[in-house]
Amino acid sequence: MLSLGLGALSFSAGPLVAPNVAQRAAAAPVMQVAQGIGGGVRGNVVPTGGADTSILVQGGSLRTWSYRSPAVEQVQVVLSTEGRPLDADIELWHGPDNTPCKMRVYVENGQLRPFSAVIETPRGPNTVAIRNIGQVEFPIAANVVADAVDQPSVECIEASATIQGGALRTYPFYPTVDSVQVLLKTDGRPLNARIELLQGPNNNKQVIELYTEDGCDRPFFAILETPGSGNVVRIVNTAPVEFPMTAGVVPHSINAELSSSAVLGGDVVIGGNS
Repeated sequence: MLSLGLGALSFSAGPLVAPNVAQRAAAAPVMQVAQGIGGGVRGNVVPTGGADTSILVQGGSLRTWSYRSPAVEQVQVVLSTEGRPLDADIELWHGPDNTPCKMRVYVENGQLRPFSAVIETPRGPNTVAIRNIGQVEFPIAANVVADAVDQPSVECIEASATIQGGALRTYPFYPTVDSVQVLLKTDGRPLNARIELLQGPNNNKQVIELYTEDGCDRPFFAILETPGSGNVVRIVNTAPVEFPMTAGVVPHSINAELSSSAVLGGDVVIGGNS
């Protein structure tokens, strides 16, 4: 009888001890993000409040962020590492067996060049799935927010130019440019593109392979970090010739201090005066 009583006591005490998701959201939003059901945020968007709400995604694992509210029409995905390579798959799930947006992301150094992109999520509910396809030694810090999403500038929208299917276009930038905006869209046709950040001949610092089922309803917008000199953004339309797209690539932030300093190699004196 004693063992049965203890068993009943432990069974009834279980639901009382387990924390409620809504209570955790009101008391500690960061803990909800870190320990959310299924590794993701469900229900309303959790305000960041300046706190670090990143979730560590180990190599070979999957994390999801679910938004049931139809008011959430955009989310921003930010991925970074501690200086190690970043290799991830990002998918948008909208209904059963429906993936309207897919991305394969590779970054040589996730601390120097963190990945930041905006995913359109109209007509909720939507789920953002991030899978770390790297080795277990290369974890990723992932964060998905919807309360403060970057928007393309007017200059970026006006600078959009058509890239036919199978064609490519390159955009070189000065060393003073710290980051650039990339906006890709179509007239309603599918969007298949490859975005590369080069720094030197065939030296890929960041590569994004993108698919969107509707480039007008779900355009792609990202901010690429471009530290150093010799940065070139290359956009390749990997779709057939019947599927053109428009691309806008303009500077996002400029380092004014670097522009006023001496140019590397410009003040070199060979021989000099003795």
